Amino acid sequence: MHGFANPARFLRIARWLMPLCMGAGIAIATAALGWGLFFAPAERLQGETVRIVYLHVPSAWLGMAGWMGIAAASFTELVWRHPLAGIAARACAVPGAVFTAVCLVTGSLWGRPAWGTWWVWDGRLTSMLVLLFLYFGWMALSQASEAADGGQNKAPAIFGLVGAVNIPIIHYSVIWWQSQHQAPSITMGKSAMAGAFLHPLLFAMLGFTLLFAGVVLARMRAILAHQQAEARLRRKALSEGY
Repeated sequence: MHGFANPARFLRIARWLMPLCMGAGIAIATAALGWGLFFAPAERLQGETVRIVYLHVPSAWLGMAGWMGIAAASFTELVWRHPLAGIAARACAVPGAVFTAVCLVTGSLWGRPAWGTWWVWDGRLTSMLVLLFLYFGWMALSQASEAADGGQNKAPAIFGLVGAVNIPIIHYSVIWWQSQHQAPSITMGKSAMAGAFLHPLLFAMLGFTLLFAGVVLARMRAILAHQQAEARLRRKALSEGY
């Protein structure tokens, strides 16, 4: 982990890894969506609306994965004081929030024909909405910390760890409580989905995950560049006596 603590070393790796992840992610996600939308069959009960799954499920996965990235970076920052940990957490927040919002929107589009309503206060839906609010709260706290003391405040990292409690609640909500949301179709080592639906879904999840990784790396590079530019301006101001 500490081998990547040097920003210059990280930037050298991110310079080639970021476009690789972005390019591969866009290509795979586009192909998977095309496969699922135009070539996969309609589902026996859900009909054509099942095609939303190829965007909804990857969005749900990456909404939760984004917060787990924040939690892991927060833990690393608090325990090992890794200099890039806070930057990684900030980089995960916006794409994680976007995918969470996409998950909620596509879930509503899916729920309207399936349940007859756009929204129900179901355990899965409510905990996912809470996740979106957690993202908004974390980003506001992080921006306030950055403006007040240059990001030295540990409150965002603590908030990131505490908010991770919501992730198992999201995952197990359909098991713990009576839920209108269907139970997980894919579990460790097995799937209840037919291959005609499963294969494009797995490719969509891979493509969007690579795209997510590329966006996070791009945001980390941008944040580092901004910090380095600010540091140069401060040094110049001090040298000129401002």
